[in-house]
Amino acid sequence: MPVQECLSAHLTLAQRDHVRLDWRAPYRTVKRIRPVAWTCACRATVYELCEGGGQAFIRRTVQLTGKPETHETPRWSINEARVTWTALLSGRAR
Repeated sequence: MPVQECLSAHLTLAQRDHVRLDWRAPYRTVKRIRPVAWTCACRATVYELCEGGGQAFIRRTVQLTGKPETHETPRWSINEARVTWTALLSGRAR
């Protein structure tokens, strides 16, 4: 059986001087939030860029134990969240 290739993005290693994101317990959120980008589920930690209602945030789900733990960043403008998402993927933020 051939090895399956990952289709979603993977994070690069965090840079020494990376920005530390503020991870919080999930908020009550607007009903129309949708993930627009995500990292591969083959890793223990999965990140999603979520947008809705003119705002956006990043959701982090750690799947190490039986029950996944989810945290979210504060809400930002969509443009600001997309810049932060790019920084996360490139190792400039965690």
